[in-house]
Amino acid sequence: MTATRSRVDYRSDVLLLVDSDADPSAFAELYERHVVSVYRWLNRRMGWLAADLTAETFTRAWLHRHRFCDDRDGSALPWLLGIAGKLVADAARHDRVETQARERLGLSCELADEDGHDEVERRLSPRLMLERRLAELPAHERDAIDLRIIEELGYDEVARRLNIRPAAARLRVSRALGRLRRSVPKEEW
Repeated sequence: MTATRSRVDYRSDVLLLVDSDADPSAFAELYERHVVSVYRWLNRRMGWLAADLTAETFTRAWLHRHRFCDDRDGSALPWLLGIAGKLVADAARHDRVETQARERLGLSCELADEDGHDEVERRLSPRLMLERRLAELPAHERDAIDLRIIEELGYDEVARRLNIRPAAARLRVSRALGRLRRSVPKEEW
């Protein structure tokens, strides 16, 4: 609260969220009040992803502001940190899935050193190569890979979405992964 603002002008986080329907600047005030705390909390956990996750936290807070339940004397910070925590868990899960997919395909999981564009490009080339190889798959196999590996859906759900049997979904994913393995020469790994 600034020195020019009196205690009467102060609105709790609850009031800011309620008022944000008619006055979006109320949400901007909530943002200004908590953005540094949310960013610092995320930065301790996620480092360089903190800025993106902070933006996503406030985006989700805006979209779900009607779900806010005041259990901290009018402060929305615990609620915002709860949203941020879910995003951290989602990011960790996504990273784990991506790493497992690269390992299954036999692609390098090493990180680039800080000293040069050429090294970064060299290390990114397996990812770019994988994207090219995925684009070359038949659409039905590409869809199966996307649902099973990227979206992490179970085979029953993959089958439902593709309108096939679960056994056919397993076979489709297996064939696509095999085709990807065979399409990548060992020297490109």
